[in-house]
Amino acid sequence: MTKIVLAASLLGTFLATSTVPAQKLTLERGKSTVMVEPYAPNVVRVTLSLMKEEALAAPGYGIVAKAMPEGWSIAKDGERDVLRSSRMVVTVTPPPHPGGPMPETSKFFSGSAPYVGISFKTPEGKTLVDMGGWQMAIPNHKDGTYDVEYDRRPTDKPFFTVGANFSAQKDEHYYGLGQNQEGYLDRRGHVVHCEHDYNAPGGQSVCVPFVVTNKGYGILWDNPSKTTASFAFNDSTNFVSDVGQRVSFFVIAGKTYDEIYEGYRLLTGDTPMLPKSAYGYIQCKQRYRSQAEILAVAKGYRDRHLPIDDLVIDWFTYTKMGQMDMDPAMWPDPVEMNKELHAMNFHVMISVWPRFVPESRFYDTIKKNDWFEKLADGTPTNGLPYDLAGSDIDTTNPDAAKWYWNIVNENYVKKGFDAFWADETEPDLSPGNSYFHVGPGTQFFNVYPLFHTAAFYNGMRRDMKERALILARDSYLGAQHNGAIFWSSDISPTWDVLKRQVPTGINFVASGSPYWSTDIGGWQDIPYFHKPERTPLLDPSDARENVNHYDDYPELYTRWFEYGAFQPNFRTHGGRKFNEVWSYGKQAEPILEKYLKLRYELMPYIYSLGYKTHMTGAPFMRGLFMDFGDDPKVANIGDEYMFGPAVLVAPVTEQGVTTREVYLPAGTDWYNFWTNEKVHGGQTISVNAPIDTLPLFVKAGSILPMGSYVESTNEVQKIAKVKVYPGSDASFELYNDDGKTYAYEQGKFEVTKLKWDDAAGKLSGTGATVEVVGK
Repeated sequence: MTKIVLAASLLGTFLATSTVPAQKLTLERGKSTVMVEPYAPNVVRVTLSLMKEEALAAPGYGIVAKAMPEGWSIAKDGERDVLRSSRMVVTVTPPPHPGGPMPETSKFFSGSAPYVGISFKTPEGKTLVDMGGWQMAIPNHKDGTYDVEYDRRPTDKPFFTVGANFSAQKDEHYYGLGQNQEGYLDRRGHVVHCEHDYNAPGGQSVCVPFVVTNKGYGILWDNPSKTTASFAFNDSTNFVSDVGQRVSFFVIAGKTYDEIYEGYRLLTGDTPMLPKSAYGYIQCKQRYRSQAEILAVAKGYRDRHLPIDDLVIDWFTYTKMGQMDMDPAMWPDPVEMNKELHAMNFHVMISVWPRFVPESRFYDTIKKNDWFEKLADGTPTNGLPYDLAGSDIDTTNPDAAKWYWNIVNENYVKKGFDAFWADETEPDLSPGNSYFHVGPGTQFFNVYPLFHTAAFYNGMRRDMKERALILARDSYLGAQHNGAIFWSSDISPTWDVLKRQVPTGINFVASGSPYWSTDIGGWQDIPYFHKPERTPLLDPSDARENVNHYDDYPELYTRWFEYGAFQPNFRTHGGRKFNEVWSYGKQAEPILEKYLKLRYELMPYIYSLGYKTHMTGAPFMRGLFMDFGDDPKVANIGDEYMFGPAVLVAPVTEQGVTTREVYLPAGTDWYNFWTNEKVHGGQTISVNAPIDTLPLFVKAGSILPMGSYVESTNEVQKIAKVKVYPGSDASFELYNDDGKTYAYEQGKFEVTKLKWDDAAGKLSGTGATVEVVGK
């Protein structure tokens, strides 16, 4: 993104007779109320409604910040109302022809809301974005929106279809808006359905209604119902939500993308530090069926002296869905099992579903207390006749959420489990046509992940000493604050899916949820037979029991694993018979071990990136557009990304190839991570990529701290070496803490500020002392 250059001129001359400090700007426009409310010098909230009390009401779920008017002033410029700070100028304009003749078409076609125009500029006059119109339409048959009325109970607020349109500049590019797995990066020229949809054609979609652009701003759309966003059609970007009583959105200005994410962090909360183990390797399978099996897997890793931190126990450990037990035939002593695993330096995560069948021991209690997601008549929603897994508890109800955690605590925490897989956080039973405690599911369609992850996080903060770690399928505004990591759902084990994961992940983390990963290898069962397009790069013959006749699957898994080592979280999962690094043949095994060890070698760098994300809200898996916005060629590159400030990652996602084209952004030189060859930026090069090589490049002017060999993050890891890539001055903040508790929140951590003076060829450090045990 091009940085905003501060110009010397001011934005016109105000004709105001007075300027007063601003609390908020509240205006009447016909029958509508408009409110513009500051939250920071570069953050404002706008609401518009035909119902005044709705326009003046607080923001929606996920917003934790309070209005902050300091540094803002209100003025009049003729008929225009102007709100100004050192970072933004917001102008509400009158109708273009007030009191003039109505268009002839108005005899038959009228708008749903009075005209309101709002512009957002920098104080130097640079346009950020204009809101050119809005709607608040009664559901009707012409627009095909009337069906939502069938979901409104007499006691619910009236339903409206609400939306707004924003200017789209000719060279504007858009990123974020949650998870869409159709395979493109730039949202420009696309229509995105912002909703949690397990059955989306490309793979599950997830709605986080926050988008950033290359024009120095982001928009947070404050509406949890299903929302359709169309980007840059006819020079306009439109947001339309199925249900609401107002239009509500925030505009965040930023000279850099990181400034925009600081605004998002202010509004929705920080991203906590995860336990250090979560930055390591997470071993999962669909599924480990017994205590004996998972202990054997743990022993297999430790006997091979391979680094690993987390083991995951997936579903079907219980005797009934919602029973919150572990089948004693397969899990005879979970307490002793966890003691053994802890003694081997493992953390253990277990899957806990929010669903209860009528035969389970807690069903009647939940139903009696009216704690289920329910139909209009109060009947718990279920998925019959095909889905037999019962009904979802409604954790939007604070009493239900507290009770639910207490049950989890009693039945799992006290058995020694460390972390939780909060599966089915869509929720799996669609809330459309159903009802939450907070209101109709049609209106609050996307909020369940926020409340459900909070039920875990708040309980874990209260009852557990170690930092919370929650694996969740879905996110929403603010869910990143709940110690949650997210994944791209139950994807298929194909090359096409692998290719689409790269832009999917870049956009997801650009939505303000920095921790994301994929099921390495794909979750769905692999086909018995698959004919590869090219000769497989790995021999599958000694892995037949696991891969059947999917001859190129060991190659696919290996390429996916290489990519996974450079995702924010590194987790394997899927429906193979075996899923450990020694399960895919003797040719694959040393390659998988290589990247497993590299992940831990990079742990000092990765953990420091986590701290920067905690402090700024910005992701450390970064599309090239974030850091090289002056290079127009990067705007829609979705098959490469930066992993922190130093490392460019270019995953190989085609079968049978041993080279790939890599674009190196302009404005800097680059070093091949493997060969140390220096290459000029601003060009596309062909890179050797044999099966054991993931193309990696390091930006000139980078500092890359590397750790000593450890088998888990429970071990003390020394700094083995600090690699410097010359070409310009460089700095890096090396962070460390106890890796487990919340003591870092009280300042109990260490930061070493490393600096490289390129002209002098000298590396120095200030702050905490770091012992480098290697060269």
